[in-house]
Amino acid sequence: MPLTSSQENYLKAIYKLEVGEGIATNQALSASVEATPASVTNMLRKLMEEGLVKYEAYQGAMLTKSGRNEAVKLVRKHRLWEVFLVKKLHYDWDAVHALAEDLEHIGGAELINRLDAFLDHPKYDPHGDPIPNEQGEIRARQHAFAASEASVGTKFVVCGVRDSSSLFLRHLDKLNIRLGKNYELIECLEFDRSAVWSEGADSYTNVSSEVAINVLIQITHE
Repeated sequence: MPLTSSQENYLKAIYKLEVGEGIATNQALSASVEATPASVTNMLRKLMEEGLVKYEAYQGAMLTKSGRNEAVKLVRKHRLWEVFLVKKLHYDWDAVHALAEDLEHIGGAELINRLDAFLDHPKYDPHGDPIPNEQGEIRARQHAFAASEASVGTKFVVCGVRDSSSLFLRHLDKLNIRLGKNYELIECLEFDRSAVWSEGADSYTNVSSEVAINVLIQITHE
């Protein structure tokens, strides 16, 4: 039987919680899918019957191999649709997540593979997250770390975000911080860990510690 949209949402939520925390607890899953603990328990039991999750009461849930395959397919769909919305329909990067949440539930493998080819097989979505390929393989970005961990004098390129909420992305827009932009860390204040980034030519950006924690960078050697 085809999975329902609700079942797919649970699988993707479990997948993301596993990546971040190792296991999807009932409490975390309840918050993620915005459902009552009782509803979460009922759904996990159904998914367990389908062989998609392993679940222990008061412990949490983990995906089986089949469950992970389904979750990765959803992640692939979601991130490809985000690329399409930004690159082809010119949506802002803070506006595409909710739309992609709906689009990820439509279309089978053929549609998504055609979409992938149409977009010239992008490796990352507009927020810097890796896009699984057709085989479900995910190539994580190498040597990326939070800007808050950089030392003064480091030259780097912005390559992703940890927080993809609309609120945070709009704040980055106000600071004119975008993926692919190059900076040098000029100063880091000991008092509150706020920083000053330079784009060169007397162009500086004041960055709070919260922003630095949630922006991912890669070192450049320019």
